[in-house]
Amino acid sequence: MLVTLRQIMQQVRAAPTLDDALAVIIRQVKKAVRVDACAVYLADVERDDCVLAAAEGLTPDSIGSVRVRFGEGLVGLVAERKELIVETDAGAHPNRHLSTDALHQRDGSFLGTPLIHYRKLLGVLVAWKPVHQPYARDEVTFFLSLGAQLAKAVHDAETIDAVTALLGGQHSRDPFVQGISAARGLAIGRAVLVGAQTKLDSIPDREVQDVAAEVLAFEAAIAAARQALRSGGDGLAGVVPEDVSSLFAVYAMLLGNDSLVLDTIERIRSGSWASGAWRETVSRHAAIFEQMEDPYLRTRADDIRELGEYVLTQLQSRETAFAESPGRCILVGDTLGLTHIAAIPAGRLAGLVSTRGSPLSHMAVLARALGIPAVVSLVAFPGGRLAGSEMVVDGDEGRVYIQPSPRLLAIFQRRIHEAGMRAERLAAMRELPAETLDGTRVHLHANIGLPADIASAAASGAEGVGLYRTEYGFLLSDTLPGEDDQRASYREVLAAFAPRPVTLRTLDVGGDKMLSYFPAVEDNPFLGCRGIRFSLDQPEIFLIQLRAMLRANAGLSNLQVLFPMVGTVGEVDEALGLLERAYRELEEEGQDAARPGVGVMIEVPSSVHLAEILIQRVDFLSIGSNDLTQYMLAVDRNNAQVVTPYDGLHPAVLNAIHQVIEAAHRQGKPVSICGEMAGDPAGALLLLGMGADTLSMSPALLAEVKLAIRCFTRARARSLADTALGMSDGFSIHRLMHGALEEIRGCPETVGVQLQ
Repeated sequence: MLVTLRQIMQQVRAAPTLDDALAVIIRQVKKAVRVDACAVYLADVERDDCVLAAAEGLTPDSIGSVRVRFGEGLVGLVAERKELIVETDAGAHPNRHLSTDALHQRDGSFLGTPLIHYRKLLGVLVAWKPVHQPYARDEVTFFLSLGAQLAKAVHDAETIDAVTALLGGQHSRDPFVQGISAARGLAIGRAVLVGAQTKLDSIPDREVQDVAAEVLAFEAAIAAARQALRSGGDGLAGVVPEDVSSLFAVYAMLLGNDSLVLDTIERIRSGSWASGAWRETVSRHAAIFEQMEDPYLRTRADDIRELGEYVLTQLQSRETAFAESPGRCILVGDTLGLTHIAAIPAGRLAGLVSTRGSPLSHMAVLARALGIPAVVSLVAFPGGRLAGSEMVVDGDEGRVYIQPSPRLLAIFQRRIHEAGMRAERLAAMRELPAETLDGTRVHLHANIGLPADIASAAASGAEGVGLYRTEYGFLLSDTLPGEDDQRASYREVLAAFAPRPVTLRTLDVGGDKMLSYFPAVEDNPFLGCRGIRFSLDQPEIFLIQLRAMLRANAGLSNLQVLFPMVGTVGEVDEALGLLERAYRELEEEGQDAARPGVGVMIEVPSSVHLAEILIQRVDFLSIGSNDLTQYMLAVDRNNAQVVTPYDGLHPAVLNAIHQVIEAAHRQGKPVSICGEMAGDPAGALLLLGMGADTLSMSPALLAEVKLAIRCFTRARARSLADTALGMSDGFSIHRLMHGALEEIRGCPETVGVQLQ
């Protein structure tokens, strides 16, 4: 049964459309379970019913027309209860008589299971045997297991169908694909695919902009492909049998065929772009061979298609006009990393769309730091067909619009213009302090990761850098950065903000941030050798970084060093010992250096309970609310399936933060918050009420937080924090803070500026 299950799922995933996937499901289930009839109903939650989408053994005319209300009949009962139902005599079941539509009713031995994905009912999978013929235990188990796996496949197929319809112009008035917002804002641009392996048959139709340039690009691709094929054949001569190496010559000869090349050029001159024209030519020529009676000639169709894919790779390496044009681009991929984002020239990247990940992934954090809208967890896209398509990324609503109409584009362009005007009004607050109405000053710092971020941090009005992610420099390098390179990078940031404080976090790799030149294989990297554990395991690398930091601090003395992912007192003692050793070495060598302030990052539950001891060894504590939330709640912040349980305002998280702040203040030392919670107005107000001394966030979020602080009194913030700390669920806390933010709409600071 397990092998059968895997085979069915492979076929379902390979199906090009939802209808094809459903056809595979019912055909294979009917065969595997040996039933008389099998059907799939798709749920329509808005109408509270299911529609018969595919079936074998039922009246063919009923497909697409029969609808079953939730709770009606046995099918409706499965949908309503969202649970497996097995009934050996469907005709005798009480629900059999609740149905008003006899078309979909079938007596016999009934088996039905819901298709549920991310707690959402997508449909019902059902089967029937003759009456009183029971289902074996392994058949029921197989059916239940299949339903659980099919739910995701149906969801993916529905998404691909929806996107394909949008690309083909078959859509409603305001079409969009729903995802999850990872970074607020709006963006319009052309899709640039990351890591997509485009197939020839998925190339979309597109009008050519410059016919002459398109013809030249195609001819260059053909010439490059022919040369590569000849070279490949020559290189294999004498190494493989002659009939194998001669295939290269055959392919090169096919590319010399005037009809293939000239037909494509003619299509380009008729208005098609090169890839689309080539797709059409290859398809037509392959079809001609497939219709021939001679078996040998029929197989040449495969050669034509394989050759078509080969030329496409050559063509796509030259078809980068949309990526190199002055226009703005939307990066689209399964996963998007720092290197993908950094590869786009400054000012060109408009938005990010990731089919995987969550709003708490490091990609999302980076997007918010750059002020770039991002949407994640779109699950499935027909990748190749999206390349170059116009898209709108609505990071406010978590939506992606594909090939939007002129009317829709005008709406978003107006919204982008209004957002720009609002940003200008917020920018006017740059020089104003983050001070409450009753005179309490809160220090607002910036989170950055590269020297290139200095300008945006300074422009935001940040009073310093609360978190400099030194790992970004390591991740962008092909080799381990040397001491002098690191010193120059750190010095640039320290000098730019002197005498204001700059907190450099020591190397924080591991989890989803792995060094390509220092590979590590771990069963659970998020609970593995990451953060301070990695640095202490590699003291030679750690000492180089510490020396570079101390040298960069010479003559400036505004450096604060932060140790990440600390879980034990021993780790802090060992790290402090290496820091002292690095200083002594530099002193003995006669190099200029200056001692820094030292802090510990509170990110794991053990450090929360050790805060009273840890603060006695260092100068300050910095709470990383993102990872602290992840580890407190045992939720993977990169897993979209558990986005809902991940909540920075969860009572357990708030109480942990409050415990740490009080422990540090008892020793007369400050606490900084540098996670996403600090950059959210609601979270910032709670942190203010709990006594946080410094809030550090993405530069793009600083003005929003400053505005909220300037509209509140410290006393009101403290009252809200006390109330929140006494609550038992995050939903109530969110509702409390939403209401509080609504209260301050009349604040003079908000005139002309609406809080998000």
